[in-house]
Amino acid sequence: MMHHLIVLPILLPLLSGLAMLVKRDSILLPRRAIALTSTAALLVISAALVIQSDSGEITYYALGDWQPPFGIVLVLDRLSALMVCLTAFLALGSVAYACAGDDRKGSNFHGLFQLQLMGINGAFLTGDIFNLFVFFEVLLIASYSLLMHGGGKDRTQAGFHYVALNLAGSAMFLIALGVLYGTTGTLNMADMSQKVAALDPDQLGLIKAGAFLLLVVFGLKAAILPLYFWLPRAYSSAPAPVAALFAIMTKVGIYAILRVYTLIFGGGAGELANFVQPWLWWFALATLALGGLGVLSARDLRNQVAYLILISVGTLLVGVSMNREAPLAALLYYMIHTTLVSGGLFLLADAIGEQRGKAGARIVPGRGVTQPALLGLFYFVGAVTVIGLPPLSGAIG
Repeated sequence: MMHHLIVLPILLPLLSGLAMLVKRDSILLPRRAIALTSTAALLVISAALVIQSDSGEITYYALGDWQPPFGIVLVLDRLSALMVCLTAFLALGSVAYACAGDDRKGSNFHGLFQLQLMGINGAFLTGDIFNLFVFFEVLLIASYSLLMHGGGKDRTQAGFHYVALNLAGSAMFLIALGVLYGTTGTLNMADMSQKVAALDPDQLGLIKAGAFLLLVVFGLKAAILPLYFWLPRAYSSAPAPVAALFAIMTKVGIYAILRVYTLIFGGGAGELANFVQPWLWWFALATLALGGLGVLSARDLRNQVAYLILISVGTLLVGVSMNREAPLAALLYYMIHTTLVSGGLFLLADAIGEQRGKAGARIVPGRGVTQPALLGLFYFVGAVTVIGLPPLSGAIG
């Protein structure tokens, strides 16, 4: 039974999401109950997966009992279990916040939310690089609709740019997969890592081109400079619970970079070993610098939090580019911290905007605000947490 737990983070949100989409015109209360129950169950399952992976043993689940490298496999290790658990924890808070009223703005909110969870969890668990593309598409299709939940000019414009850029990224992803499959003859990541190490010298240029194409795609998902310009507007325009879940979306890109360029193009890749590390270092520093300027120049709390996510992306990418055990351990510790803090700040910025009325979340003095000190105190705590003052987790990371 424990062996089948690996597939449940994909199967559970898929079934609950489809059930709510089929009955999308039904009463809202049952859909809220299904969404909360399903997400809470997902958190319990992901916690069990963390415990299961704690021994350090890597386990896999062969769908249809087709064994690798020919079949589709899901792979569970400490990293994938951690990311699924982090996603479930963030999602539960986002769903609970949405049930306070944000989900009334569209009948499909909870169903699409669950399908996005399915795509995110699948991206973290897959051991096949083509199915990484498939799960990317699932989470992106759901996120397109969630971004425009409730309508409005700003969301429509941000959604159009978001869709256009990600469609271009999907096309490049497929081209990169074609190049890699044509040179290695496999799409299983573990098998591909062995094939890359044994490539003929005349194939190195072709597979390096495919690897660089993948880096562009993952950089777009992670919002790395110069591919980050879509993120501030999209995240600041999205409904608060959607933006909170989007805090994990950039981490999917970071995870893909970490997984692909340490497993396939890591130390055992021969002449291609760690060839992207110098590029990652400079992209990381540039993302940090531009993200910092965005935070300082922001005139809206939601926009400010969106730029804080870019700072976290740059910080995480610095850890990836160092390619040593200690920075990678710090990266994973900091990833938990920054994801939860960023998601919470999106919800808090929305609560402040709702309370202030016409002034909204703009960074200007508000009038007619009831209990301003309480939410102001919460935002101050969130800002201190972002800074990472000791003994908070950001300082330790």
